[in-house]
Amino acid sequence: MQQLIYFFQKFKYFLFFLFLQFIALILIFNNLNFQNSKYINSANALTGGLYSRVSDISDYFSLKATNTQLIEENTLLRNFLNQKTNTSFTVDSIVIDTVKYYQKYTYTSAKIINNSYSKAFNFLTIDKGAIAGLSKEMAVVNAKGIIGFTDNLSPNYGRIQSILNKNTKINARLKNGYFGTLQWNGLDYNTVQLIDIPRQAPVKIGDTIETGGKSAIFPEGILIGKVIEINNDNAVDNVINVKLFNDMSVIGPVYVIKNLQKVEVKRLENSGNE
Repeated sequence: MQQLIYFFQKFKYFLFFLFLQFIALILIFNNLNFQNSKYINSANALTGGLYSRVSDISDYFSLKATNTQLIEENTLLRNFLNQKTNTSFTVDSIVIDTVKYYQKYTYTSAKIINNSYSKAFNFLTIDKGAIAGLSKEMAVVNAKGIIGFTDNLSPNYGRIQSILNKNTKINARLKNGYFGTLQWNGLDYNTVQLIDIPRQAPVKIGDTIETGGKSAIFPEGILIGKVIEINNDNAVDNVINVKLFNDMSVIGPVYVIKNLQKVEVKRLENSGNE
């Protein structure tokens, strides 16, 4: 104990300097966008390799569940092919020109190598980055529905802002056409909240919720979940609880969706502000 006290007495000024340096770095990364972006990109690159190795080990022990999910995905794609005629595929990416919604997207396959779902602000890491043609604000989905959207990228890895993030807000709708905003209250990782739905909208338990398509990120009609609880007691706070189709604690292969017309849409929407 005396040796420890002696150590702190001897190096107290140096330790105090390191403490102040640590505080300064935290303030820089939290308040300056450029430094914060560089820090995130460096962290993605350094931790991405470690996540990949850990993910490879865990994947070996979950092959059965992964195969089941891939079978479900293939079934959905085959059903889609039977319904749409103007569809073309490549090996790694799927280019779809939908007849119903008149939008064009590319689908790039990726794998989740790190996942958090128990915090208030959750993120995931995928094994694809800028080299694969990904950029910020691209939708991320799987066979069962939405996962989130790309938030930050390094050359080989990408960080995904999860649907289970209190900052995430997604345009969503009921099957009957009424629109609202999907968000998460930070409590149950299986349940998100749909707000801003008009009170006259007919809603019942079991109704399907899907993306509304009123954004340049998520295509229209991607599944989200089903209604499990309706709060009609408060006219101001009309909250609908939605159970996600995805189990966000266990996610296998995903697809990153690029809207080929996003730049054009954004330019048009911002033209009035120039």
